Amino acid sequence: MSVWLSEIWRTWRASLRRPGLVLLASGVLALGVGAASAVFTLIDGVLLQPLPYQQPHQLVAVGPVEQGDVQAVSPQQYQHLAGLPGIASMGLFKDGQTASNIAGDGRPEQVAALEIDRGLLPTLGVQPALGRNFSAEEDQPHGPPAVMLYHGFWLRRFGGNPSAIGQTLTVEGVPHAIVGVLPAGFDLGQASIALPTAFPAHSRDDGTNYTAVARLASGATVDSLAAEVNTRLHAFYAEQGGQAYAGSFWQRVHFGAQDFSAAQHAGQRSTSLMWVACATLLLLIALVNLTNLMLLRAMARSHDAAVRGALGASRGRVALPSIAEGLLVGVVGVLVGQGLAALALLAVRTWMPVDWMAVEWTRPGGLSLGGMAWTIAVATGLFGALVATALGLWRGHAALSMDSLREGGRSGLSRRSGLLGRLLVMAQVALASLLLCAAGVFLHSLLASARVDLGFKPDHVLTFELAPVKATYPDAASVQQLSRQLVDRLQRIPGVHQAAAGTNLPAGDFSGQWNMGGLHLPGGEQFGAQFHAADPAFFRVFGIHVLQGRSFAASDVRGGEDVAVVNQRFADVHFQGHALGQTIQRGEGNGMWSARIVGVVADTYQFGPEDPDSVVPILYLPLAQMPDDALRAFRMYEPLRFALKVQGDPDSYRDAVQRAVAEVAPNQPIDHVYSMAHVVHDTITDTEFNLMLVGLFGGLALLLACVGVYAVMAVAVAAREREFGVRAALGAAPRGLLLLVLRAGMVQIVLGLLAGFALGFLGSGVLRAVVVQLGQSVFDPWSIAAASAVLAATGAVACLLPALRASRVQPMRALRGE
Repeated sequence: MSVWLSEIWRTWRASLRRPGLVLLASGVLALGVGAASAVFTLIDGVLLQPLPYQQPHQLVAVGPVEQGDVQAVSPQQYQHLAGLPGIASMGLFKDGQTASNIAGDGRPEQVAALEIDRGLLPTLGVQPALGRNFSAEEDQPHGPPAVMLYHGFWLRRFGGNPSAIGQTLTVEGVPHAIVGVLPAGFDLGQASIALPTAFPAHSRDDGTNYTAVARLASGATVDSLAAEVNTRLHAFYAEQGGQAYAGSFWQRVHFGAQDFSAAQHAGQRSTSLMWVACATLLLLIALVNLTNLMLLRAMARSHDAAVRGALGASRGRVALPSIAEGLLVGVVGVLVGQGLAALALLAVRTWMPVDWMAVEWTRPGGLSLGGMAWTIAVATGLFGALVATALGLWRGHAALSMDSLREGGRSGLSRRSGLLGRLLVMAQVALASLLLCAAGVFLHSLLASARVDLGFKPDHVLTFELAPVKATYPDAASVQQLSRQLVDRLQRIPGVHQAAAGTNLPAGDFSGQWNMGGLHLPGGEQFGAQFHAADPAFFRVFGIHVLQGRSFAASDVRGGEDVAVVNQRFADVHFQGHALGQTIQRGEGNGMWSARIVGVVADTYQFGPEDPDSVVPILYLPLAQMPDDALRAFRMYEPLRFALKVQGDPDSYRDAVQRAVAEVAPNQPIDHVYSMAHVVHDTITDTEFNLMLVGLFGGLALLLACVGVYAVMAVAVAAREREFGVRAALGAAPRGLLLLVLRAGMVQIVLGLLAGFALGFLGSGVLRAVVVQLGQSVFDPWSIAAASAVLAATGAVACLLPALRASRVQPMRALRGE
């Protein structure tokens, strides 16, 4: 045993005295291990870690199922699932947060409020850090006003003082008793306060805006509960609808149940799968490169191995130096790789915008290397290094012969000996081409989005949100009066050209898109459309062109003729492009509302320039004529939006806007004061992040591929030095030798590119799930051409140095074997 340890120690000392190969091989391995470890940590925090609730495997989401995932439920559906066999307890929370105004113990502030029912916390197994849960009386209409504080808000607003329990917090102008503080780890909804849903006992609300969470009863399974949910809700709708149920929307819907964690992260699976695929490809490239280096190292040791074998050493003793060096490479590669992963995660925590980060990453320890990450890194790094060493030993053993001894170790590598190295180079190029093509798709999408005509002009526009305090502005008339007064005051700010108010911005309001149902043409079938309300200056502030007719006027107020403006998509879908002068109606009988279409405006990209479904039919109504029921429903979920067309930098007007609002409505807070350019940029942040990540992987893959090409070509040139000397002695020109080596290297690169594109065709589903949202094809010809050009150019550079060495071989020196 001591002999083996002594041999390993001698090998390590010799490798460290000439550390070139160890550093190169370890560095290659470290890049692959570090990328895989960092991505695993990112994915682990979002998808793999159990939810921070008691027995999370028993929690399921219940409701309508679409494309395999449970969607939001309505209050009516939720109430009819009460007492269902298989459910031990059940809770509900609202999808998205409501902008709520608070006052007391400081200046007025607009915060995000999450609506929950009193069953949610017991179902999740969450106990308030202070105080208690909502009571049954508080969670019903007209019950005692109560509020619970999120832990972070409690620390910020009350300094972490336990005496906050029992105090009052004014929410929407109504004093609410603070009954509890949620624990620090509770970040559901990422809100500041929690309010009770307070549904009536037999709600008729069928708006699917809530997530229902159930805890499985003893002996129940997700599949059995899904069947019971589907049966119960279809029976309810059949009883409610009678004959009308047949062929109705709800008859076509399938209801079911799904693991709560999977339902919460349904939208992140495709992107996470792409990250895993990229990290796996980079790790494979690193391992292939490492195998190539270890193979070349073993072939270079063939003479030494032949001497050992001739002196009677066993195969184990002959292989021991290579195994020891492989272990050293593996250990150094793992340690350096984990250091790189830690630095990458630190960079994410330090520089990544909060809007780009998953909520799980913001938790304490959410972006740190855990035990599983170390286990995967050690297993992958050491196993990869030993496999690469074993493959090199096997190929080196196949080349051992007495010829190696007779030639004194100068016979070089045969064509057969170098075949495996060339195949490995082609594999690296193939894998690198996949990553570069993926990065090209995202880059092309960003470049294309920069050229898209958004339908409006975001430059020099400042926007902010304002949710009128419900107790102060209880009805549509008071809200409309507030908006007029505020717009008049904002327009008097020096440097402001125009100001406008509305329910929506022309882009970026992902959660604020308001669908108005029950619309119909005279005598026609009902349909739904996006509904926006705006004042007369709205279209001018954003530079939205009026294509036909007119926009809103100051005379479009209550008591006058009800009018509407539609976008071009609305006109095309419902009026074959001829909407001007037509009538749009909503409702039936005495409660029917109708409006004459007085204008058609240009389409705008509601969800950003990359979304192929971003241009939707929109019905605009004057804010001054907005129906009471529509405004009341809108205020339950969204604030109003205000915009100012300014001179110079929009951000420089923030303080002036705050002062103007305080003059008109002293106790009215505002929030999300951003330039419109910032709002538009936020619509492409996901693509930017994916481009950054995939581009980083693609750059590393390109680097590794170049290292692999250079290593193989350099060794091949060294091995064929005598051949080049003979060719030169027989009259071959240096240019001819240079082109000979370049041609051999470029053949490997071209074959690798062809193999990469074939693999991309076979595995395109991984990327298609992500890029379909961008309106881009997986097989984007520009991306393929760019990836090919970059790889060909860098490959040629990697081949150039060995080729120059071949062209400069001195014939007499090569023939002497010096």
